[in-house]
Amino acid sequence: MTWDIVAEHEQEYFEFVIGEWVPGVQRLGFQPVDAWATVFGSYPQIQVGLLAETAPKAREILGSKEWAALEDRLLTFVSNFSYKVVPARNGFQF
Repeated sequence: MTWDIVAEHEQEYFEFVIGEWVPGVQRLGFQPVDAWATVFGSYPQIQVGLLAETAPKAREILGSKEWAALEDRLLTFVSNFSYKVVPARNGFQF
């Protein structure tokens, strides 16, 4: 997943991500495995990796009402949100 934090919502963004988003995605069955911040260049500001048991399980979570509620709330603090489901493998991957 990638996104940019909306500048005027940075404080609220960090409070939401730590207090609601991370615990919420974990409750749904995702395990956060990576979090990266871009400090230079024209790339998404934030990149996050979440791991699910299987790709079908990830798609099931992403199609749930609970996920939609978390995503809607995240979208109040970020722009350029994007994600994709890819097979997990060992080591760093994009």
